[in-house]
Amino acid sequence: MAINILMVFFALYFMVSFAALGFGLLFLLKEGFPDQDPFVLANKYIFYWVIGDLLMRFFLQKLPVMSVKPLLTLPIKRSTVVNYVLGKSALSFFNFLPLFAIIPFSIMLIRDGYASPMILTWMFTMIILVLIINFLNFIIESFSAESEFSFLPILVIVSVLIGLNYFEILPLTTLLGNGLIAVANNSIFILIPVLILIICYAFNFKLLRGKLFLDSSLQSKVSEVNASDLSWTRRFGDISPFMQLDLKLIWRNKRTKSMAMMMLFGIFYGLFFYTQKQFLEMEFMFAFVGIFSTGIFLINFGQFIPAWDSGYYKLLMSQNIKYEQYLRSKIILMTISVIVIFILGIPYVYFGYKILIAHFAAAVYNIGVNTHVILLGGAYNRKKIDLDKKAAFNYQGTGAVQWLIGIPLMLLPMAMFGLTNWLVGFEAAVALLIILGVLGIVFHKKLMKWIVKKFLNSKYKMIDAFSQDN
Repeated sequence: MAINILMVFFALYFMVSFAALGFGLLFLLKEGFPDQDPFVLANKYIFYWVIGDLLMRFFLQKLPVMSVKPLLTLPIKRSTVVNYVLGKSALSFFNFLPLFAIIPFSIMLIRDGYASPMILTWMFTMIILVLIINFLNFIIESFSAESEFSFLPILVIVSVLIGLNYFEILPLTTLLGNGLIAVANNSIFILIPVLILIICYAFNFKLLRGKLFLDSSLQSKVSEVNASDLSWTRRFGDISPFMQLDLKLIWRNKRTKSMAMMMLFGIFYGLFFYTQKQFLEMEFMFAFVGIFSTGIFLINFGQFIPAWDSGYYKLLMSQNIKYEQYLRSKIILMTISVIVIFILGIPYVYFGYKILIAHFAAAVYNIGVNTHVILLGGAYNRKKIDLDKKAAFNYQGTGAVQWLIGIPLMLLPMAMFGLTNWLVGFEAAVALLIILGVLGIVFHKKLMKWIVKKFLNSKYKMIDAFSQDN
């Protein structure tokens, strides 16, 4: 219920934002570029909107295939089912959202004196372009879905397109902009985007029809299991069996394996900021980068505790185990990841000693505070996770807890660091994070006792929730 309310809020927010952009874009372009035609200028930057829309769809939009599974048992042609799926995807919120900007902008252009037939042709062309992006996204996703790093193809495609445009090897901003204006001036050219749309639809039809079988989800791949030497975990005593269980789970499943591989992204995350001079002057950003970078495994792994074990959680809870040991093994793994990433990130000192100090403070804060915060959030986790699903950007198992936990994990320490840095100074801000982290380490046992109590109180609710299908 909470996640639905949150999604409705975001939907309304984006609709209002897009509508405001649509009504205000003409005035913004006139004010910012008084010597240029606002219609021509807007078309020039459609390329960047296409790139942004494609990226957003790839990470958030999925084909509504779950709704057609019951139809596969009925005497309905597969072609009819496929057309139903593709037709339903055309009614996605992602296709309606751009209309809140396109239609108001078209109205404002007509009111400003532009020829109505030209603008209406342009508007319908933009709607067709939205649908082309819709089906193009599914084509890209279809070819990358089985990869452990399924987001790499879209990133490569986007990077290549931006690179070709930036270095003017293929000026896509100009080509697309001129193409849209040509269609607007001569409506017969609208047949070209219509033809592209038909091709994209037909290609999707062929791909989906070949995969739409009732027993396709029942087939499983048989792969050889490579055993790893986990004897080093024995030094952790009574929690070593749980650590071994987690490590095997991480390494043997697509979703957890790609989540662990995201540690590499965390190590290099700072390069997105520290290579740009403007961010080097924003000291409050050091805390954000430090917490996210050193805590990337903590965040990705910790937010789904204990849902990672949801497939056998009932069996696990029926054993004679201590819940404190079960949770402590998770904290040890997260702590190790924070330390390892911090050590590997020491070369960031090249950009300034303050960055290294801030990262150290962030690492201490992650170990002392965020490990406990994210475990506490796990006590309210009620979403089951299917580890056999595709890995990257899989939102199955995500609930309100995963959305809200980001506030105390990221925003709160960043706000405290930034405010203290502004009021007192950098050294005081660093000291604050370190002190809070040390306090968390000192009072670890008391905090764990409280968290374990929360988990025990929710034990049977979680067992019941994990027994349900999301």
